[in-house]
Amino acid sequence: MPGQKVKEFLEENQVKYVSISHSTAYTAQEVAASAHIPGKEMAKTVMIKNDGKMAMAVLPANFKIDFDKLKKITGSQKVELASEEEFKYMFPDCEIGAMPPFGNLYDMPVFVAESLAEDEDIDFNAGTHRELIKIKYKDYEKLVKPKVGEFSFKK
Repeated sequence: MPGQKVKEFLEENQVKYVSISHSTAYTAQEVAASAHIPGKEMAKTVMIKNDGKMAMAVLPANFKIDFDKLKKITGSQKVELASEEEFKYMFPDCEIGAMPPFGNLYDMPVFVAESLAEDEDIDFNAGTHRELIKIKYKDYEKLVKPKVGEFSFKK
C-alpha cells in the first residue's frame, strides 16, 4: 500500500503527522493547490544524479533547482536530473513521481533547500498522487539528516 513505509517509519519514531487526502494531482504545485497549502510549504522531491549516483533534492513546490549551486553543495562534478525510467523501480511502494523525501528509507542522500528548512512544517507526497503528509520540519531533519543548502530559486 503506497505511503505505508513512511507512516510506519514515522510511527516507529514517535513522530506526530497529519495525513491529508486530496483530489488526484501530479505536480507539487497542483498538490499544494488541491490541499490548500502555499507552494512555499509544499516539498517536492526531485530525483537527481550526482556523478551518476541517485539522490534526492527536496525544495518548495514553487521553486526550481540551480544546478551550479547544487553541484557545489553535493561536491559532485556533474549533477543532472534523473529520468523516470532510471528511478521508477527504486520506489516499489510508491506511485511514480509521488515518492516522499525520505532518501534514508531508500538508501540515498537527501539535499534540502534552505528555504524549506526555514518553515515550521513540511508537507510532502505520501507515496500517492492523492495523499500528503505534514510533519514538523525539525522532526523531518532529525529522521532524514539531509544536507541543507541554498540551491533553489523561485519560479
